[in-house]
Amino acid sequence: MTYDIATLLKRNLQEVFGEADDARRQAAAAEIFTPDAEFHEPHGIYRGSAEIARIAGVIRASHPDYRYSELGPAEVLQETAGRVRWVSGLPGEPPAYAGTDFIIARDGRISGLYLFFDPLPGAGEISQDESRT
Repeated sequence: MTYDIATLLKRNLQEVFGEADDARRQAAAAEIFTPDAEFHEPHGIYRGSAEIARIAGVIRASHPDYRYSELGPAEVLQETAGRVRWVSGLPGEPPAYAGTDFIIARDGRISGLYLFFDPLPGAGEISQDESRT
């Protein structure tokens, strides 16, 4: 199955990095990442959907009660790349950190995921609905 860029970004954020259950996280990663996918983040590079799901679980375990909230709709570039800005923190509290996920897609799946940490947005940039997710 293949997915559009906006769906890939959302599923990655919520179903891979936001998922607490290892089996569901692994299944989602296997669906949305190509077998040779790479995840680049400030502390390393991880290859393959199983390894990406594993490191997502490690990250998730470091703050199990945090939730990710998108700061706006995904931006798509020619159906091969896209990005989404997000924040993460405890529900109902100000976000603890922020970032941008940038992806490269091939055949409707993520082949490259690049994480950039961002400064926390100003209060006016986070709507009440976004801060509850």
